[in-house]
Amino acid sequence: METVFQKLRNLDAYPKINEDFYNRTFSGGIITLVSSIVMLLLLFSELGSYLGTSTETKLVVDTSRGATLRIDFDIDFPSTSCTLLSVDADEISGEKHHDITHDIFKKRIDAHGKVIDVRKDGIGAPKIQRPLQRHGGRLEHNETYCGSCYGAEGSDDQCCNSCEEVHDAYEKKGWAMTNKDLIDQCEREGFFKKLQDEDGEGCNIHGSLQVNKVAGNFHFASGKSFHQTDAFLNDLIVFKREDYNISHKINKLSFGDYFPGIVNPLDGVQWVQGTSAGMYQYFVKIVPTVYTNVRGYTIYSNQFSVTEHFRSSQSGRYVPGVFFVYDISPIKVTFTEKHMSFLHFITNVCAIVGGIFTVSGIVDSAVYHGQKAIRKKTQLGKFS
Repeated sequence: METVFQKLRNLDAYPKINEDFYNRTFSGGIITLVSSIVMLLLLFSELGSYLGTSTETKLVVDTSRGATLRIDFDIDFPSTSCTLLSVDADEISGEKHHDITHDIFKKRIDAHGKVIDVRKDGIGAPKIQRPLQRHGGRLEHNETYCGSCYGAEGSDDQCCNSCEEVHDAYEKKGWAMTNKDLIDQCEREGFFKKLQDEDGEGCNIHGSLQVNKVAGNFHFASGKSFHQTDAFLNDLIVFKREDYNISHKINKLSFGDYFPGIVNPLDGVQWVQGTSAGMYQYFVKIVPTVYTNVRGYTIYSNQFSVTEHFRSSQSGRYVPGVFFVYDISPIKVTFTEKHMSFLHFITNVCAIVGGIFTVSGIVDSAVYHGQKAIRKKTQLGKFS
């Protein structure tokens, strides 16, 4: 047994020195103090990393199919009334959404951005005459109403009983309605009364759109839009296109749910129109993003980058409005939150302690032997 203990003693990599042979120095004390402080700072830093989380970023090909894209927006148009403002969306797949009203909310605002109380329909509205019949007379009691299409009838028995139906009939003929104040249906619906009431006002429009996850655009235009012979047209009501002011401020624009660290570059962006009207375009590149937190909860969202361009109506035939033209990146970014493992933490602690001791030992040895050599040369008179 004694032989075994002796062999174990021979394996000792840390031989002990009698304290009588220790030589403590002032420089060694300074080095020990500094190294201890550095060691504590590194240990606290490592502890913070262990208790916190780190984010791992990866780029992968987006293989998702049949997904949809949610667009959330909140935009102020200080010089365009809510009655004139419409929202439309077109997709590269051919799907079109015109004059969208679902999940879209409008607020009348003044020049300073304050919300104006909206008058309820019917209260205080002027009384109007009975509807004008197609044959020219007014609607009588127990008589079926059949409004005139004002020359745009597609058949002898066609009736236009609303301003919208007259508008649609004109669209099919390819005609523009420039004198809506002469249309009985439009007058009865109080359209121009709304325009007069909102003269000089602005509009805050906010809400969300749900579109297919393909390239496309959505836009805010002055007037009701429609398509004819595969070309985008816009009915500018009764004003000249040069009169439209598309100054705007983007309070919020996002393409999906919020996740920690996301930056929406258009939030708070404001543009003021100069002398002429035109088309203001934002070209948006959308990057699909998946964020998974440390608890395993996953958020599917999107980031985006953007460039801007303004086309003046003087340089061509452009529809006045604000257009967001977006494209989808085929590359998806994944962010994954992770905790440092306990074994990794212990390994780093050992590396810090061992590294500091080793480096401080080397520094102390160099200082000690350097001082010793200087003293020896001084005693021999060789050091000047």
